[in-house]
Amino acid sequence: MHLIRTGEADLAVRSSEGLTTAELYGELDLVLVQRVRPELDVLAREASALTVDLRHVTFCDASGLGLLVRCAQRVRERGAAWRLVCDQPMILRLVRLAGLDDVLCPSPPAAPPPGPQAAAQPGRLRV
Repeated sequence: MHLIRTGEADLAVRSSEGLTTAELYGELDLVLVQRVRPELDVLAREASALTVDLRHVTFCDASGLGLLVRCAQRVRERGAAWRLVCDQPMILRLVRLAGLDDVLCPSPPAAPPPGPQAAAQPGRLRV
């Protein structure tokens, strides 16, 4: 796995064995969309499997949803795999209210491995 550094601290891209993960940070609003759209467009065009991780996003507006829809559609048009990871109840609710569940297909993060630490962690509620 290697980290591909971008010019902005709002986006970290990791690539490993054909899977590319783009982690977004901060507020997914018009300002962030304008900063990260060029990099996400390249990833949507070139990655054989793209995961967009929103676990560090604290807010999302319509421009953020538009960017995610654009990415998902471009990835799928090429026949590549798309995954959106999100554990933010408000963002998941926004996706659902906008009727974008079928387009974005948000999924929770992978479950922690079983063990004593996993049993001590509270479960997550998907809204």
